[in-house]
Order: sequence, then C-alpha cells, then structure tokens
Amino acid sequence: MSPRSEKLSAPCRVLFVCGKNRLRSPTAEQVFATWPGVETASAGVSRDADVPVTPELLQWADVLFVMERRHRTKLSEKFRPHLSQTHIVCLDIPDRFDFMQPELVRLLETRVPRHLPSRKPKT
Repeated sequence: MSPRSEKLSAPCRVLFVCGKNRLRSPTAEQVFATWPGVETASAGVSRDADVPVTPELLQWADVLFVMERRHRTKLSEKFRPHLSQTHIVCLDIPDRFDFMQPELVRLLETRVPRHLPSRKPKT
C-alpha cells in the first residue's frame, strides 16, 4: 500500500477537550467512538484534569473539538506551536451537563457530525 493510499484509508483522529475531562469531553469521546472512520480521545485543559492535554495528543489529532472558547484560548496560550496543523472547532457547550446526560448527547450529535467523515451505509 502506498503512503498516499494509507493516508486516505487512515481514520480521522478526533480529540475532544473540556476543562477537567470528566463530563463533556469523555461523553463526546464515547458518543463518537463507534463512528465509522473515526478514532476518538478526550482531554482537559485544567491542571487537575483527569487526562490533561499534552503536545503528543495535539499532534495525534486531525480535528480538535473544544467545548468552550476559553478552552481554545487556554490551548493557544499553552500549546501554540503544536496547533498549527490542527483544525479546531468550538462547540459552544457550557459546563452544565452530567456525563452522558441525554441533552448533552443530543447537542453533540447535532454539532459534531458535520465536521467528521460521512457515515457510510452499512451493508
């Protein structure tokens, strides 16, 4: 397989980021974990995040979803050199949801898919 065809068949790597990586980003990671052609991970920008953002995670990601604008600002302040090749999407989802709360899942299912590879019909 050529490097070009490997790149075309490689999954889209998606990183979801919130503050502490306890509610919103882990929910998003789980919701989209089974999306065809997508690999997911999640992290937080706070010092006490369960899984903190690292330069390695940022380099891994093809698309980065932040829950709030302040998360994008924190990432830019701390990791600017690692963000130059990463597409960042702000979902504007406030910190008022529990893990896997149905309203949060609905918001994610409404706002995220247009930025992901299309689902292929199952045969």
